[in-house]
Formats: sequence, C-alpha cells, structure tokens
Amino acid sequence: MKKIAIFGKPGSGKSTLSKALASAVGIPLYQLDSLVFKANGERVAREIYDQTHQDILSREQWIIDGFGPLASFNRRLTAADTLIYIDLPYPTSYWLATKRMLKGLWVKPEGWPDGSSVLKGTLQSYKMLKLSPTFWNDDFVKGLTERSQDKELHHIKSVAELNGFVRCVTK
Repeated sequence: MKKIAIFGKPGSGKSTLSKALASAVGIPLYQLDSLVFKANGERVAREIYDQTHQDILSREQWIIDGFGPLASFNRRLTAADTLIYIDLPYPTSYWLATKRMLKGLWVKPEGWPDGSSVLKGTLQSYKMLKLSPTFWNDDFVKGLTERSQDKELHHIKSVAELNGFVRCVTK
C-alpha cells in the first residue's frame, strides 16, 4: 500500500478513514476538497486542480480521499495500488452528512476546506446523494472489480465494516 484512493458517496466516512489510515501508515494524505476549493469556499481553476492532482499522482506515496472531476478520478484509480470504496447504504450516508453538519456548527469537520460553509456543503452533499444512484451502482462495482485485478480492493458496505477497517489499520 503506497498509493491509496479512498472514495464513495458524500457522508460515507472517507475523511475520517483517510486521516486514520495516513496516521497509521505514515503516508501523506491529500483530501480532494482541499484541492478543489480555495480557503474561501470558491473552486480553484480547473487547470490548477489538474496540475496539482497530477503532481500528487506522480509521487511515490499518497492517500487521496474524495471524488473530484471524473477524469481525475479515473486517473487516480489507474495510478493507485489500493482502492477503498466506502459504499454505505443511502440512509446511513444521509444521516452521517446531517450529523457532520450539526457537529460542524461547533467544530470544522474532518477534511473540510477552510472558510467553506458547512451548511452549503451539506446541501451539496444531499444533492449529490440524490444523484448518486446513477453513478455508484452495480455497474460501477462491476467495472471497479474488473479494473482492480492487479490492485488491492476494499469494498466497505457498512458502518461496522468501516469501523473494523479503521481499527485494523490503526493497530
């Protein structure tokens, strides 16, 4: 495990897992929300994002959590040696996004870009969750399985599996 891509629906625990994993294995963590958004919450220029993302992919070790633009997501899946797909049930993801928002009234959520509105981000998460079945579906899982023949693939489907994975890597 040297190049690790962590991905899944909004509110699935990607940032929490990626931070624990980075701490446990000592690999640099890059959270996509921090690359996609400026400190004030505005999006960075696409060219800047693409160059930064490519620079990270060319490094010997990295953990990248998030989705980002589709083309960069596909490049990341190709470059990674370890894929971690967090595929929690939709009601769980909605609940975790809501919980993050409520907690975010007092404490900045894990991996949240500085200066970004937690409320606006949560509304965006809800919007993405509503659209998610068109992407995060059985066809995606089939394609992911096919493209991961030479990679380590972890498909996490429940909070219990997620917590177990976190416990396992932090021992």
